[in-house]
Amino acid sequence: MAQVLTQPARGLRLSISLGDGQPRALSVAQFPAAIGRDPEHPVALTGLWVGRCHAVLKHVEAGFFLVDQGMLSGTIVNGQRIAEYGPLKKGDTIQIGSWQIVVADLMGNLAEAVSDDDLLLERALARLREALDLRRKDWQGISDDVVRAECRSLLEPLLPELMPHETSERRESIAGRVLSEAVGLGPLEALFQDPDISEVMINRFDQIFVERHGRCEQVAMRFSGEDSVRAVIDRIVSPLGRRIDDASPMVDARLADGSRVNAVIRPLAIQGPCMTIRRFGTVQWGPKDLIAKGSLTEPMLRFLELAVTHRTNVVVSGGTGSGKTTLLNLLSQWIPAHERVITIEDAAELRLDHQNLVSLEVRHANAEGRGQVSIRDLLRNSLRMRPDRIIVGECRGGEALDMLQAMNTGHEGSLTTIHANNTRDALGRLEVMVLMAGFDLPIAAIREQIASAVDIIIQQQRCSDGRRRVTCISEVTGIESGVIQTQDIFTWNEKRQTFSASGVIPLLVDRLRQAGISVDLDMILDSSEFIE
Repeated sequence: MAQVLTQPARGLRLSISLGDGQPRALSVAQFPAAIGRDPEHPVALTGLWVGRCHAVLKHVEAGFFLVDQGMLSGTIVNGQRIAEYGPLKKGDTIQIGSWQIVVADLMGNLAEAVSDDDLLLERALARLREALDLRRKDWQGISDDVVRAECRSLLEPLLPELMPHETSERRESIAGRVLSEAVGLGPLEALFQDPDISEVMINRFDQIFVERHGRCEQVAMRFSGEDSVRAVIDRIVSPLGRRIDDASPMVDARLADGSRVNAVIRPLAIQGPCMTIRRFGTVQWGPKDLIAKGSLTEPMLRFLELAVTHRTNVVVSGGTGSGKTTLLNLLSQWIPAHERVITIEDAAELRLDHQNLVSLEVRHANAEGRGQVSIRDLLRNSLRMRPDRIIVGECRGGEALDMLQAMNTGHEGSLTTIHANNTRDALGRLEVMVLMAGFDLPIAAIREQIASAVDIIIQQQRCSDGRRRVTCISEVTGIESGVIQTQDIFTWNEKRQTFSASGVIPLLVDRLRQAGISVDLDMILDSSEFIE
């Protein structure tokens, strides 16, 4: 048998049915692919006569093969029990237990050359670049629409020569792809039109993944080659005054719509240029939207509104892509209109509908390594701008010390986010980041600063089902024996899939009641579970 190829194939399309039940379609694009009772398998089946790993689909140079894993009930293909069968053909019927799996389509294998469309695309791109070289026009300062129109006028007379027997619809399709790669963002343009896609990941020119609803999946799109990916990266970073080359093979940038871009090229990226784009959401989530999505409950939302409105300092903690920025946007909606707000971000993502607002963004160093303005610089400057509240998009280093000092010196109600796995880790991360400020402070003094500055820690998490949830709302209650003390107010139980209130009365509520402010205690004293 030929050597197994471990990289992703274009895949198989399968039709799966149980008995006389309605068949369901399934695409398999990663090989080897296990078939069996384990729900994590690409082809997951159920039943007494289905083994945990019953059979394996493999992709080899000769095509796709099915290998039985020695289960008692066996694997049947076209009525015959097999140990190994292949290459699979369209229409082959696989019987495993009571399940019937039909090969609906073969998408080709990776040993083949690129498709006809890809060949046409490469040829058309080459001819268009030749025509542009002959023009030798200076495109500096010309709008994208004008450049695209000029390229289309050059491309249209070339298409009948390149595609003499194709329909006008096919020519228009290829022309669109050529223009996207020549002057746009290539296949990314089509992906950006899908509002459900929150992240785009280009591992290499022929392997693109996206994140939809918290889950990653590969898409049937590709660039024409490494040069096309590199050209798209250059088109993104050049207008921003950034560069990417052998001397500087990594770059961070931001698209016009606010999406964040990170790109890495050879020699650091072994498989060729790769790029990760965090989409800037076009939808502004409201409180009811987060409740409907199961991110939190009505009592939790009412408590957070109470905390923000009455100027408590809040830290939102969570991992990458857990929804920290979305939650920070939501919390900011409750800041009273008469207060002056300063936002400071590495890449502008916050969208606050606030009248008295100043938004600041860091500036990275230029090609000569000069001109950098850091979050610390902006944070120190913001203290001279008469802020009522300061919102730092994310604390990553020494700016945490400046943020804590601001929270402790008359800027109550400030908010920020940090990366941490839980509320206890968030406190530890704050300690480490304060030490990164470069001052030789004792741990006891740092913990005193944190305990007196931070009031509420909200833990955000992307759960196993892909949903982003507030898994814990904790209050910092002080420091005892050198350890910062916290108490949970609301928690998420992953096993039972429920939110619940602890029933303890937060210090915030005591403070408000002493000030004569009425607080509805039902939202925090009710320890019953809120089932999603």
